[in-house]
Amino acid sequence: MNELAPPARTPDPLRGPAFGSYAPDEVGWLLTDLSGVPLEAPTEEREEAVQSGGAHYAESLPVEFQPDAAYLELYRAALDATAGRLAHAVGVVTELVLRERGPDVVLASLARAGTPVGILLRRWAAARHGLDLPHYAVSIVRGRGIDRVALDHLAAHHDPARVVFVDGWTGKGAINRELAAALRGTAFDPDLAVLADPGRCARTFGTRDDWLIASACLNSTVSGLVSRTVLNDRLIGPGQYHGAKFYAELAPSDVSGDFLDTVTAGFAQVHDPRPPTDREPDHAGWAAVERIVERYGIGDVNLVKPGVGETTRVLLRRVPWRVLTRAGAPQADLAHVRLLAAQRGVPVEEVDDLPYSCVGVIHPRFTRGATGADGRAVPAVGAAGGPGVGAAR
Repeated sequence: MNELAPPARTPDPLRGPAFGSYAPDEVGWLLTDLSGVPLEAPTEEREEAVQSGGAHYAESLPVEFQPDAAYLELYRAALDATAGRLAHAVGVVTELVLRERGPDVVLASLARAGTPVGILLRRWAAARHGLDLPHYAVSIVRGRGIDRVALDHLAAHHDPARVVFVDGWTGKGAINRELAAALRGTAFDPDLAVLADPGRCARTFGTRDDWLIASACLNSTVSGLVSRTVLNDRLIGPGQYHGAKFYAELAPSDVSGDFLDTVTAGFAQVHDPRPPTDREPDHAGWAAVERIVERYGIGDVNLVKPGVGETTRVLLRRVPWRVLTRAGAPQADLAHVRLLAAQRGVPVEEVDDLPYSCVGVIHPRFTRGATGADGRAVPAVGAAGGPGVGAAR
């Protein structure tokens, strides 16, 4: 990829309350508003369209998961139990970013899981250093890269070298790789700042422990009422950002502000947010995923989603095959995973040598839900003498 060309005029960012429930100064969404477009489909129907090879996973949206009272109670308990730890991780990451990139950084969160994290980093910088950091949310899509129009907007309004990309956590490192490939040859720094790096593939992180970041438990109702991002050529034309929907009708269930305020309240108890001493990536997470693929004859690393956050996503919006949990993993981090698995009839298997607290496995080929590195269907498992998996349709 060559250096970005001088950008043309780009659309202004979307801001709340017209788009999303966050305050307008908290984040500018570099997205196209698709709120009026019917994009949702039942999970299995949507996955079968992807499975057929005729659709990319980012061309449509899953139906928004609406939790019952028991699940919401688990979410609230998880947030209360981890808010202090979250606040500490926010402090560690923000201090690292300011120390290494300077006080004039621009935060660019990867929508949507990174968006509440970017807001928390911005709040820490304001509370501890009196800084008013610009913050945007941008889309990145596996197999298609980061939104180029969003990069044009950032380059037109800020020094690309000052832009810091932010996400919630790492899984096996696929998004890190996608980001690095998309930014190659540009003035943007591909170093991704995350609160948790269980995949051991990032340099800027709060912890490498695999633990529950409570915002992973929910979808839009903890992310400003904004959907996952959409890249559909029928809806997004040249010069437009990737798209997303604003679910204004879910406002009565919105806990986005409460999540932010609960973690922010913990900042006062964080006195010494020292960075980790060993920060070099060794990509142990990717190697662990490859072992799981081989052990279970799965056939594709993209069907294995490691870590608490990624396992939750599999259970909320994919067609799960099974959940692996590490023997001795903290039960508090896994209570919501076990509840979701029970509700969906997904077996949970305890594994002794798992480097993550848990791993979600999407159904292999022939069972609706498999997508490859480009977001489309994977080759048939068991084809051409490859490893086979006996799984129900």
